[in-house]
Amino acid sequence: MTETRTAYENVAGNFYDKYNTKNPVARYLMDGFLASFDNLTAKTGMRNAYEVGCGEGNLSMRLHEQGWNVRGSDLESVSVEQANQQCTERGLPPKFETRSLFDLKPAEASAELVICCEVLEHVPDTEQALAVLRTLAKPYLLVSVPREPIWRALNMARGKYLEKLGNTPGHINHWSSSAFIELLERSMKIEKVLKPLPWTMVLCRCD
Repeated sequence: MTETRTAYENVAGNFYDKYNTKNPVARYLMDGFLASFDNLTAKTGMRNAYEVGCGEGNLSMRLHEQGWNVRGSDLESVSVEQANQQCTERGLPPKFETRSLFDLKPAEASAELVICCEVLEHVPDTEQALAVLRTLAKPYLLVSVPREPIWRALNMARGKYLEKLGNTPGHINHWSSSAFIELLERSMKIEKVLKPLPWTMVLCRCD
């Protein structure tokens, strides 16, 4: 366990603020991502969520403004500070803490809907990560990952990370939609799959 956690702590996260980008193409893609997120979260009929890998808290705050009770965590303390600043700006107590995915326990981090978006591509031990997420989801889990090879092709089309064949720094796992769905189906029920370009987003049931 210690060895896996050390590797995870050395994985780079996002390299730009995609949720607040002004680039028109990136904004179009993010609008598709967020529309899919809204679709799948609404499908659950739930109102209590825990976000694993919350980053700056944008998805959680999106749910808060739709009437959800939200909490979450992230490995990077700077991101957690920014997420809690969003809480302060809304007159809320801090909702987020600095924690490794691998340290989360059901007693403190379970929720009707557990969200893990744009995280698993960074995590060395995917099977172990999914095992943890299954213990937290009561009963729903919403996950998203970059859809390969489209993700890397789009990076190369915009002249990014050419020396790495379009691979974003920190991405150590690469799944096509079918491969990612197959991975999830081994241990949970697939409720709905959406494919906002260039992601795969899946709502699962873990009971």
